[in-house]
Amino acid sequence: MIYRENGQFKTSYRADQAVFPIVQDRVVIWALVAFAFAGVPLLASDYMFRAILIPFLIFSLAAIGVNILVGYCGQISLGSGAFMAVGAYGAYNFFVRVPGMPLVPALILGGLCATLFGILFGLPSLRVRGLYLAVATLAAQFFADWMFLRIKWFTLDTPSGSVAVSNLQVLGIPIESATSKYLFCLVIVVLVAVAAKNLVRGAIGREWMAIRDMDVAAAVIGIRPVYAKLSAFAVSSFIIGVAGALWAFVYLGAWEPSAFSVDYSFRLLFMVIIGGLGSIMGSFFGAAFIVVLPIVLNQLLPVLAGLLGMEISTAGISHTELMVFGALIVWFLVVEPHGLAKLWSTGKQKLRLWPFPH
Repeated sequence: MIYRENGQFKTSYRADQAVFPIVQDRVVIWALVAFAFAGVPLLASDYMFRAILIPFLIFSLAAIGVNILVGYCGQISLGSGAFMAVGAYGAYNFFVRVPGMPLVPALILGGLCATLFGILFGLPSLRVRGLYLAVATLAAQFFADWMFLRIKWFTLDTPSGSVAVSNLQVLGIPIESATSKYLFCLVIVVLVAVAAKNLVRGAIGREWMAIRDMDVAAAVIGIRPVYAKLSAFAVSSFIIGVAGALWAFVYLGAWEPSAFSVDYSFRLLFMVIIGGLGSIMGSFFGAAFIVVLPIVLNQLLPVLAGLLGMEISTAGISHTELMVFGALIVWFLVVEPHGLAKLWSTGKQKLRLWPFPH
C-alpha cells in the first residue's frame, strides 16, 4: 500500500517526463545518494572501501559506458578493456608529461583519448554487425595490448612497462585515504550516471535505440546510421576511458599493460547482461553482482565444504566462480534476457498494483 500513485497529479509535460515521476522513487534515490555520501564514510571499514565499494563504483561507471553501446545502440563490443587501457595510459601521459596538470583534467583528457580510439575501431560498425563487429572490437583489445607493451613511449621508456602515480589531489585536497578515494569516485559516478540517463532519454538516445531495433527502418525515417553509431562509440569509449583512468589512478596506483586484459572486456559484458541491457540502473546491479559474488563465494564455499567434511582449495574456489558466472549468464539469457533491472521493474509494478491481481 506504500508504493502507490494516489494523489500524484502531473500538471506539466516536464513533470510527466521526469526521470523519476513517482514521488516514492525520488525519495528512495535521494535517500540512497545521501546515505552514500554521508552514511557510508562513517560506517564502512578500510577493507570495504578498497575491496568492495571503490571497485563497485568504477565498474559501475564502465558498465554504464558498455551499456550505452551494447544495450542502447545494439553494437556488440569486446574491446572495453582496450578502451579502459587507452583512458588509463592517456591520462597517465598527460598527468606526468604536462607540468602541474590537475587530476580531473587528466582524467577527462584520458577519456578523450579513449573516444578517438573508440571512434577509430567503431568505423567497422558502419559495414558489419553482430559477430563480425564483435571480432572487430576484439581486435582493438589485442592492438592495445601490443601497443602499450611494445611502444615504450607510452610508459615513459620503463623496461618492464609498469607505471605508477602518486600525490593525487583535487583542489588541494589529497586523494590518498580510502574514504577520499571513495568519495572522489562517487562524485564522478553520480555525475556521469545522471548525464547518461538524460542523454539516453533525449533525441540522440532515441536514435541509438532506433538503430538497435532495426537500422534499416531507422535510416528510412531519416536517422543517420553513421552519426548514431559513431556517437555511441564515442560516448561509450569516453565513459569507459574515464573508468579505466580511475581504475589505474585511484584503485591500482601502479599498473602494467596486462592490468587491462581481455578478461575485463568479458567481465564488463557480463555485468551488462546480468544487470540488464538498455538500463542505467542495470549497470549498477550488474557491477554489484560481479564484485560481490566472488567475495561471497570465497567466504561461503569453505564453510559449506567444511560442513560436508571436505576441503576446497583456492583453485577450486576460482573454478567454482567461473562455473557460477557461466550458469547465471545462461540462466539470464534464457529466463530473463533483460536481467536484474527487469526483475526490479517487475517487482515495482507488482507493488503498484498490490493487492489487486491485474
